[in-house]
Amino acid sequence: MLHVVLFQPQIPPNTGNIGRMCAVTRSRLHLIHPLGFEVTDKNLKRAGMDYWFSLDVHHHADWAAFKASAVAPKRMWLFTTHAKQGFWDVRYAADDGLVFGNEEAGAPDWLHAEFGDAHRVKIPHANAELRSLNLSTSAGIATYEALRQIGGLTL
Repeated sequence: MLHVVLFQPQIPPNTGNIGRMCAVTRSRLHLIHPLGFEVTDKNLKRAGMDYWFSLDVHHHADWAAFKASAVAPKRMWLFTTHAKQGFWDVRYAADDGLVFGNEEAGAPDWLHAEFGDAHRVKIPHANAELRSLNLSTSAGIATYEALRQIGGLTL
């Protein structure tokens, strides 16, 4: 199983789309609070409504509660534009966690420090003038690459 971890997500449709992707790939979704919306928000439901019932989703009060949880992954990768290594340079393993900061501020400095350079990765893009990809797009790219490597999906 793969873990997708959203640190204080702000935009309901992004979380709904990521939830749908997690349900389809049988990945576990972790939502680190506070969230910028209510999970019952109509936009969240619209993005993943018919998949939400089969989603393995866990809510955590904060980062410390997440890390102390019995369902937290042991090894994690922080996806950030501030990384020095590309996400293709990593060898993912079953039960890894893919961590994403929120849409407004990304991951805070203290979280970057906790991960260090060895566990921070970025998705490259051709236009250096543009900041980053959309959160749900990034999560999809990362999840499918990790699953490809670990053999987590079959046709």
